[in-house]
Amino acid sequence: MSEKLLDKPMKPARTWFDMPNETRSPHLAVLIEADNASAKIANGLFEEIAKIGEASVRRIYGDFANARSKAWTDVLARHAIIPQQQFAYTTGKNASDITLVIDAMDLLHSGRFDGFCLVSSDSDFTRLAARIPEQGVDVFGFGEQKTPESFRQACRRFIYTENLLATNGGEQAQTTTSLQPPNAASSIIKKVISQMESEDGWVPLGAVGTQLANLAPDFDPRTYGFRKLSDLVRKTNAFDIEHPEGKPMRIRVKQPQSNKKT
Repeated sequence: MSEKLLDKPMKPARTWFDMPNETRSPHLAVLIEADNASAKIANGLFEEIAKIGEASVRRIYGDFANARSKAWTDVLARHAIIPQQQFAYTTGKNASDITLVIDAMDLLHSGRFDGFCLVSSDSDFTRLAARIPEQGVDVFGFGEQKTPESFRQACRRFIYTENLLATNGGEQAQTTTSLQPPNAASSIIKKVISQMESEDGWVPLGAVGTQLANLAPDFDPRTYGFRKLSDLVRKTNAFDIEHPEGKPMRIRVKQPQSNKKT
C-alpha cells in the first residue's frame, strides 16, 4: 500500500445513528391495558400505529387468568407483544395500572422514544398522558368511545377503538360502522372554518383537517362512517366544495339560496 493511501484520512463507517432524522420513523412505545381493551382490535390497532411510526416496544399488562385479558394470549405472538402478568392478589386493586405507569416513566426517561401509544379507556391514565408531553414526547391514545374526555384531551390524538375493528373493505366511501351520524360533525367543522383567516370564506380542506386534529384530538371521519374527510364533508350537505384543476380541494360553509321575487 502506498504512503499516500496510508496518509489519507479514512472516513468513518456510516452507522444508523449518523443518518438524518428525517429518514427514521418515530420510535413508539405501545403500552396496552388488557383489562380495558378488547383483543379484537389488535390487527387494526397495529395498522393504525404503523401510520404514526415504529412500535419499538410492545407491552401488555393484565391478569391473563382473567377471561377478558386471556383473549389477548391468542394474538400476542402475531404482533410480538410482551405480556406483563399482574396477579390480582387483592380485589379492587389494579396492579396493572401501577406497573404500566412505572414502565412508562422508565421508558420516558430513557430518552429513546418519540411517542407513546396508551391503549385503555381508563381515566386513571389522564395524568400520565398529560405528564409525558412535558418531556417533549407525543401521546397517542386508543380507547372506546366511553373514554372520559379528560383522557382524550390529554392526548395529541385519540383514536376510538371501535373504528379499528374490521371494515367491509369495499370501494365505497362509507366503509365503517358509524358511531355518530354525519351531520353531527358539521358544528365542529364550521367552528374550525370560522377560526381560519379567509377573505371569501373558502379554506383548504387539508388545512381544515390539520386544525380539526389540533382542536379535537378524538376527531376522526371514521366515527361518522367515512374513511376520508372529503367524503364526510360531502355527506353533511352543509358545505360548498370546490376542487379547481391542479389545486387543492377547498370548502366553505354553504351559502343560503337567495329567493328573489319576480
